[in-house]
Amino acid sequence: MFSWFKKKKETIQETPEDSSKIIPMKSMNYHPKIILAWVKAIEGDQEFLSWLSDNGYPELTISCSAIHLNDEARAWLMKNGYQHLMAMIHAAEGSKKAQKWLLINKLDLLYHIAMAVENEKDSWIWLKTNATQDLFILAQVIKKVKDGIEERHNDIHSFGKN
Repeated sequence: MFSWFKKKKETIQETPEDSSKIIPMKSMNYHPKIILAWVKAIEGDQEFLSWLSDNGYPELTISCSAIHLNDEARAWLMKNGYQHLMAMIHAAEGSKKAQKWLLINKLDLLYHIAMAVENEKDSWIWLKTNATQDLFILAQVIKKVKDGIEERHNDIHSFGKN
C-alpha cells in the first residue's frame, strides 16, 4: 500500500507512559452470525449497521467508521476499551508499530486478519487453518474496503475523498 496518503497514526504504544491511563481491553468474542452482520455493515449495509447499533454492539458499528478512516470513531475505540480492534485496523493500514503491538499482546487472530488485509500470503494460510470461516470472510471484506479506499486516494479525480 502507498504510504504518502496515510495520516500519521502513531497512537498505539508498546508500553503506556502513564499506567493510570490504561484502559482494560474489552472482550471481542462474537457468534459467527454477529461477525457476518459486521461484515455486511463494513460493506455499507445500513440495515445491518442499525441492527448492530440497536442490539448492543456499538464497537462493531463504530469500527465500520474507523475502517473507513473516521478519526472520531478511531478515538472512540481507543477510549472505550477496544485498543486491540484499533490496533488491528492500524496494522491493516501498514503500521509496523501496531503489528508489533498485536504480537506482543498475543492477539494472533487480529494480527493475522490485519496482515491478510495487507496481502500477506502466510496470514491468509494461518487464517484458513486457525480461524473460522466468518473471520476469514471478515478479513476478505476489510481488504476489499481498504483496497477501495487506497484506490480512491490514488485516483487524481477523487483526491481527498475517503
